[in-house]
Amino acid sequence: MFENLNWWEIGLLVLVALLIFGDKLPNVISDGLKMVRNLRRMASNATGDLSRELGTDIQLEDLHPKAFIRKHLMSEEEQESLRKPLQKMFEDAKSDLSGVHQDLKDVAQAADLKSATRKPVTDTPAASAPPPRRSFDDYT
Repeated sequence: MFENLNWWEIGLLVLVALLIFGDKLPNVISDGLKMVRNLRRMASNATGDLSRELGTDIQLEDLHPKAFIRKHLMSEEEQESLRKPLQKMFEDAKSDLSGVHQDLKDVAQAADLKSATRKPVTDTPAASAPPPRRSFDDYT
């Protein structure tokens, strides 16, 4: 919950909480924890009641409509029939991309070999280094 806060930010939050609540801070913390426990208990009771009413085992994650349909209304064969074309498309795309990846690696390796074997041409005097540039300080 607090993984994106630094230690000094957490300390600042505790200090602000102490300033706001003062001596009542331990009571406020315990009331907050009781509220969280009650909410968890209510969610657990609701899923238990729903499981008893429907006659199936329902978890809290199953209350999402897509997950509910997939788990409780579709058979394994129906799920597999929906998954099979998508799996084939995935495998085709994966093999195509791996081929392109290998081709790019080959081209990059060939380009590295060509640049390593080239020698700079310095036979002509025109290819020598340009004269040094004069700066403004040279004239003053």
